[in-house]
Amino acid sequence: MQPYFFPYIGYFQLINAVDEFVIYDNIEFTKKGWINRNRILVDGKDSYITIPLKRDSDYLDVRDRYLAESWVSEKNKILNRIIASYRKAPYFDFIYPVIEKCILFKENNLFLFILNSLNLVKEYLEIRTMFLTSSTIPIDHELKAEKKVAEICKARKADTYFNPIGGIQLYSKDKFKDEGIDLHFLKTNDFSYKQFGNNFVPLLSIIDVTMFNSKEEIKGYLNSFYTLL
Repeated sequence: MQPYFFPYIGYFQLINAVDEFVIYDNIEFTKKGWINRNRILVDGKDSYITIPLKRDSDYLDVRDRYLAESWVSEKNKILNRIIASYRKAPYFDFIYPVIEKCILFKENNLFLFILNSLNLVKEYLEIRTMFLTSSTIPIDHELKAEKKVAEICKARKADTYFNPIGGIQLYSKDKFKDEGIDLHFLKTNDFSYKQFGNNFVPLLSIIDVTMFNSKEEIKGYLNSFYTLL
């Protein structure tokens, strides 16, 4: 998977469901995706928080992108928005120190910055899955799409590969089967929780989930999915 900035619960469901989770660092940065932004709850509605990036080529890999100089001030604005939006949430005191540690991490490389936050949230949620960085796996990194995924799986001696449900349009189960790999697609079940009594806004950042739910409740959500075999 690509590295995402405080991703939604489905990303962590995927991490929790597997033995090893490979995070792409040598993949082209996607504009208007979830790599450097996500959504939180502000006054009952979804609102974006975004990591500003240094101006650079649109064709660089994620590992070659850097945070903008404005991040020095922007990070405090993001923290203040999170405090203003969630300070009355039931689990604010538990998760905010983790979020603050992620945001204040002194690293301006985009990939390393996000990887740190994913590790810290994973630890908070008590997920034991090992992270691997794609560029460290010995394959032909010029490969694309499902060919690259299959080679990563084979290099790790994996016989099963899990992908989010969106990949059903991208990856062929038959092609993976030819490589000796079982392909499964993970779909998050619909669920809701109380957000200050407002109408529930689904699929927000993991920040929102951790603000309104205990670790035990979140562990239940981590297993609230089904797989298409």
